Amino acid sequence: MSFNIGLSGITAANKALNVTGNNIANVATTGFKASRVQFADQYAASIRATTGKTTVGSGVTAASVSQLFGQGNIGTTGQSLDLAINGSGFFVLDNNGSKVYTRAGAFYSDKQGYVVDVTGNNLQGYGVDANGTVIPGALTNLQIDTSNISPKSTGTIAETMNLNSSATQPTVSPFDPATVNSYNYTFNTDVYDSQGNIHQMNQYFVKDAAANAWTMYTTIDGRNPADPTSSTPLVNTLNFKSDGSIDAASMTAGAVAGGMAINDNKTFSLTGWVPAVKQEDGTWIANGAASNATGLTLDMLAATQYNSTSAVTAKSQDGYATGELAGLTVDSSGVLFANFTNGQDKAIGQVAMAIFANNQGLTPVGGTNWKESFSSGVPVVGVPNAGTMGEIASGALEDSNVELTSELVDLIKAQSNYQANAKTISTESTIMQTIIQMT
Repeated sequence: MSFNIGLSGITAANKALNVTGNNIANVATTGFKASRVQFADQYAASIRATTGKTTVGSGVTAASVSQLFGQGNIGTTGQSLDLAINGSGFFVLDNNGSKVYTRAGAFYSDKQGYVVDVTGNNLQGYGVDANGTVIPGALTNLQIDTSNISPKSTGTIAETMNLNSSATQPTVSPFDPATVNSYNYTFNTDVYDSQGNIHQMNQYFVKDAAANAWTMYTTIDGRNPADPTSSTPLVNTLNFKSDGSIDAASMTAGAVAGGMAINDNKTFSLTGWVPAVKQEDGTWIANGAASNATGLTLDMLAATQYNSTSAVTAKSQDGYATGELAGLTVDSSGVLFANFTNGQDKAIGQVAMAIFANNQGLTPVGGTNWKESFSSGVPVVGVPNAGTMGEIASGALEDSNVELTSELVDLIKAQSNYQANAKTISTESTIMQTIIQMT
């Protein structure tokens, strides 16, 4: 019996050495999860009734080898498609129609733009509609759209600015954009036509004789927006309250002779803009593009008149030129954004994640991948950073969770166990030889 006990101990120690060696071998494997072997003692079956007080065990057995799914350290790489999960969950991969799951997030873009891992498995996620809105539901192979983003004509401009309340009327009259002393303040705003051509909307502000009143002159490319052959600007009046805020009540909705119309919500409406281009002879003609189909809305309701320097503090417009793909970013919820040279970002998909009721029940299939099993339960698939799903760190990878120091200690312990059990067998052999010599 002692031989069998010693042999079971050697087998168990060898199993421990194999597990520890495998952990050490994968100390630098991205997304690797360390394993540990769990042992159980053995007793020989007996039909005799016994109290157990004199029962001697028959050795040890390796009850199971389980994986430790603790979080590994997250290290930055700077590669946008390197993804790490901080928290629970697995990336979902398609392996020729079969789903596998991994924590190794080193992904690439193949020649067709699909996001794949090093073995060619496709990263799964959710697609988007034409407006870049994620469509939840069926999983799909995530693909990077490398096509240019189409231009968008400017439809809305919002400006936050201050006009100096202590300003006086200009010394030169009438207003002339070429004469600096004929206005108090000016600035330009880029606007785009339907072909992505950039134009400048010029705004000039002249302090009126009446208290708290200013005249605003507006041109695009120095021309009248509705008539590129004319340099006559559009003219509108801005009135302010005694507290310095704009007097929206004085703005009557409707057409304004020689100026921009006023909408019901007290914004200005510029319609009929004809995008133009200057010829070599100095004349201006339509460039063949169009302005926004719904017109251009100018929101100046945040304008103020305080006793401080005239300045624009914020400005936005929703148009842009054609853009080429310049890069990719992924946010913490797994949404992939294509970054374009025109400054626009467009959502092109969202990474999916899966969690299991019992991670220990997953079946390792190599390549730092797992498959579901009866013991793991079915996967619950969702999006990162929602519910119990972990969040995504872009430009980073999760290191192996192997603790090298602990593994080296376990290696020494397994070696000692192996030697001690070998000594048990050696001692039993010596005793047997002694018995044989006595006969």
